[in-house]
Amino acid sequence: MDSAAVRVSQPDPSLYNEDLAPVPKEKRTWDWINYSTIWMGMVHNIVSYELAASLLSIGMSVWQALGAVILSNVVLIAVVWLNSVAGTKYGLPFPVLIRASFGYRGAHIPVMIRAFIGIFWFAAQAYAGSKAVGAIITVLYPGWASLGDIMFLGMGLQDWIGFAVFWLLHAWVISHGMERVRHFEMWAGPLVIVLGFGLVGWAIKVAHGVGPLFAIQGTLSGGPFWNSFFLSVTGLIGVLATLVLNIPDLTRYSRSQKDQVLGQAIGLPVMMTVFAFMSILITAGTIVAFGKPITNPVEILLQFKNPFVILLGAFSLLVATLSVNIVANVVSPAYDLVNLLPSKLNFVQAGMISIIIGLFFAPWLWFDNAGTIYMILGAIGGTLGPVAGIMITDYYWVRGRQYNVDSFFSKEGEFRYANGWNPQAFIALGIGVVAALIGLFVPALAAVYTYNWFVGIVVGGLAYTFLMRASLNRSMKNSIGGGVNTP
Repeated sequence: MDSAAVRVSQPDPSLYNEDLAPVPKEKRTWDWINYSTIWMGMVHNIVSYELAASLLSIGMSVWQALGAVILSNVVLIAVVWLNSVAGTKYGLPFPVLIRASFGYRGAHIPVMIRAFIGIFWFAAQAYAGSKAVGAIITVLYPGWASLGDIMFLGMGLQDWIGFAVFWLLHAWVISHGMERVRHFEMWAGPLVIVLGFGLVGWAIKVAHGVGPLFAIQGTLSGGPFWNSFFLSVTGLIGVLATLVLNIPDLTRYSRSQKDQVLGQAIGLPVMMTVFAFMSILITAGTIVAFGKPITNPVEILLQFKNPFVILLGAFSLLVATLSVNIVANVVSPAYDLVNLLPSKLNFVQAGMISIIIGLFFAPWLWFDNAGTIYMILGAIGGTLGPVAGIMITDYYWVRGRQYNVDSFFSKEGEFRYANGWNPQAFIALGIGVVAALIGLFVPALAAVYTYNWFVGIVVGGLAYTFLMRASLNRSMKNSIGGGVNTP
């Protein structure tokens, strides 16, 4: 079955509504170009720029930083592809598919963890994008900066206004549903590439050629380098770790498996590497031009003192950050909340609730601390890695790539487990999270935390497979012996 129509017979209304139902064939219209541009929008943004650029500020050379980016993207696309197939095949979103492994009630736990992290990232991206709004207003109103003297809850009045404007832009896009998202992404992603090429040209000009940019030496070597390298790789993966889980929310609209595979191959590893490469070269240019790495692209634009450059560049960054925030950090929590209350919420309502909750994360209090960001990214990777491992191994190894769609929407189907909870999934999740994060709490195992996402996805997936197969074997023995067979 490849993007075929899937129908549900007699669904339980507490588990089903139109947003959670399989997408009908006539609405599966997204082609490879849509997926390419969607990923461009998700990877071409201020946060992705700063994380790639910050690799130079922690002591890596240009080549070392590029190696970390490439490795993280190779791993990401492999896992994203694996988790995209079921969404394309059945037209179902992440909150529904995960019922297969955690149970129809138990699924609420990983779904809400995913929603919480998505909303957290919405807040971070919204704050980063609001800086681009501020840069635009600075050009139009020279007295803008003076509003910073008026402080409220840890942020100046001008930053509050910029944040409010950017928040309202999110509300405008969300209010028109997924089709507005698709059309918005068609031009939002490529726009920032134009800005990137312009800044790369500037970096080459100030360095008098490409050679001096690559000649900048890193300050890390030996053990400290490899620790920083793999911690950076897991951090870069952590940026998109939420997308690994909820990619079915997007691929459920695909015309075919070929469209999502080709489109994501172009949009994620290729475009992310190109964009990160630009970020690294531009940051190398700031070292040459200003004697220190400037990792915030808005700050770089302000150095030019040219109103046209600032306006065009800030607008490009604003659109790009809005793009990633909608797709990565609003669409998914919206579906997650709909899954929690399917009879009361639809996609638009849940999306609006998500962005309102995001205000309470107060990103202006912690966003500019690079150490805090990488610590948060590590914890996110360590938590979501096991969930991804469980989800992938359930589909490929436990179910043999076959799901009974009716069971997703029934309390009496094969995903009922123990009153809607699958104990094996939660045991595996606990094992995976402990394995991934133990290095934070046990000094002797600190090195394990460097690879926390990898550890989490492997340990969580293997533990789940072992526990599920052991449970099925026990059920078969009970059945043969005349006992009660409880899935």
